[in-house]
Amino acid sequence: MANHRSAIKRHRQSINRRARNRHYMSMLRNSVKLFAASLEEGDAAVAQDAFRKAERTIRRVAGKGIIHERTAARKVSRLSRALNNYRANNA
Repeated sequence: MANHRSAIKRHRQSINRRARNRHYMSMLRNSVKLFAASLEEGDAAVAQDAFRKAERTIRRVAGKGIIHERTAARKVSRLSRALNNYRANNA
């Protein structure tokens, strides 16, 4: 455990940040899972809505610096490609 006051404060801050980051990452994963489930279910309107929510969550988490901007762009691109493939195959 840290002994200096500044190190104690940094440790306390790191605990708070880790909890916040875990919350946002969990939220991101859940939104992506919801999108994948809606694609499996087979309703295009629900999948479109889930995609919008997932994209918004991914971009928000990237904006906070929890994931890298390019990682966010890659995730959104993959989700969008999955949605477009679903529409093309089920049109």
